[in-house]
Amino acid sequence: MPSERAERTTPFSAMDVLERADDRQGVVHMEVGEPDFSLPAAAADAAVAAVRGGDDDYTSSRGTAGLRDAISDYYDETYGVDVPPSRILVTPGSSAGLLLAMLALVDPGDDVVLTDPYYACYPNFVRQAGGNIVTTKLDPRTGFAPDIQGFENAVSRDTAAMLVNSPANPTGAVLSDSELGELAALSRRTDTPIISDEVYHGLTYDGDDHTVLEYTEDAIVLDGVSKRYAMTGYRVGWMVLPPGLVDPINRLAQNLVICAPAPSQAAAEAAIRADHGWLDDVRDQYRQRRDRLVDAADDWGLSMDYTPGGAYYLLLDVSDLPGDAFDVADVFLDAGVAMTPGPDFGSVAEDTLRASYATSTEQIELAIERISGLLEEDPTLAD
Repeated sequence: MPSERAERTTPFSAMDVLERADDRQGVVHMEVGEPDFSLPAAAADAAVAAVRGGDDDYTSSRGTAGLRDAISDYYDETYGVDVPPSRILVTPGSSAGLLLAMLALVDPGDDVVLTDPYYACYPNFVRQAGGNIVTTKLDPRTGFAPDIQGFENAVSRDTAAMLVNSPANPTGAVLSDSELGELAALSRRTDTPIISDEVYHGLTYDGDDHTVLEYTEDAIVLDGVSKRYAMTGYRVGWMVLPPGLVDPINRLAQNLVICAPAPSQAAAEAAIRADHGWLDDVRDQYRQRRDRLVDAADDWGLSMDYTPGGAYYLLLDVSDLPGDAFDVADVFLDAGVAMTPGPDFGSVAEDTLRASYATSTEQIELAIERISGLLEEDPTLAD
């Protein structure tokens, strides 16, 4: 029989929709955050060279020295932050890093504070450690801007960590430098660790990225190559750890994840050290897709009146359409467009769909044509 832990783990609706969409021909995939760009050429070349050179052994659980040096240089060059390689732990994807962070910080019965909306899988990571989920609700009318006062109200003596995500999935909201500074001050004042998921850094459209490490070295930062370098299948993430957590989390990693794949680490090192002009072009294309989809949402009458500041997701308001978000997602899927029902992302997103613009411009135009046609043919979407 399944354990209680397995039973209380909820499905990830984006993957459910993907599986159903894959059974159909010609569907536009806007349900998952899968970049349509090819990875940087230097990364592909490094992966091939590693495989052909027999670089297929275990690495240190901390990651290769070359990759950790590259990550350290990245923080210096991008943020002006000194992060020694000794504080960096490479993981098989940033999801593995989040699991390690939860297991290291959370005891059964502890609270973890999340924003609502949140990334759909966050509550399940908290549950794996036996923790309780406490949320602070964000307001669509402010573009889902993170609310520092909401975090302060949610933190208690039972709080093991605050988990933040910027740029955020599913809203695309971005924490400003001042908000990060206030969050770091709250962490110090309440002795509450921050876990900062920064995997969408590099995909901020207005202004520069800011890491929480600019304001404190006591946070756990999660990042990786999946999103900004279009390397989702390579499964390379990393953690930047406070000095006192390096050894405990490395012990967990040694036992639970061993190491990230060696050829993938070689590719990740090459991607990080590659010419940043590649990423500049990708970001510009994402910005254009975002603006096109925001305009389309307004034309459809599904706009939430905000423009995402980063990542590649937009929430659509489907509260005026018949049925719940799952019903609307089914109707859209029947029309050839796959999107993720919002309830996966929290109560604030209950009546929304999440649309990913990580797919190609041509596919986005096809999706807009199909949904526009659907709504013109039957504005009520009545059965």
